[in-house]
Amino acid sequence: MVNIDEFIKRLEIVLDYYNLSASAFADKISVQRSSLSHLLSGRNKPSLDFIIKVIEVFPEVDLYWFLNGKGNFPKSDLQSTSDFTQSTHDNNIQGTTTTIESSLDLFSTAALPEIKTSKPKEINTAIQQKIERIVIFYTDGTFKNYQS
Repeated sequence: MVNIDEFIKRLEIVLDYYNLSASAFADKISVQRSSLSHLLSGRNKPSLDFIIKVIEVFPEVDLYWFLNGKGNFPKSDLQSTSDFTQSTHDNNIQGTTTTIESSLDLFSTAALPEIKTSKPKEINTAIQQKIERIVIFYTDGTFKNYQS
């Protein structure tokens, strides 16, 4: 769980590091100034959207440090590269050391095992269903009903 008081201190460190006012920081990460003000005052807790925006706009901010205070700010390239290198001396396979390229990310397919899939099931075309009704609800409380 994120300690809000400590998180606010780390957020202020980020503001000082980039020499930004709260309003300039809010503009830079595309959040409302009032949202950042409420966050800095301790009135609101940081949302996931807020955290992601900070990490995307300021890549030097380490996520783990930002949330928990553990790690480094600004994050160093040496640290991020060493995080992706692991020694396999206990489960040694032919005496090699496995290094995962630092360019791989969570969505890279290079580290994924091959997944075998079965043939898609054939659809019985003898059974045809028709749409009876579609209802669209709007945020103002109104709706439209379409029937066939």
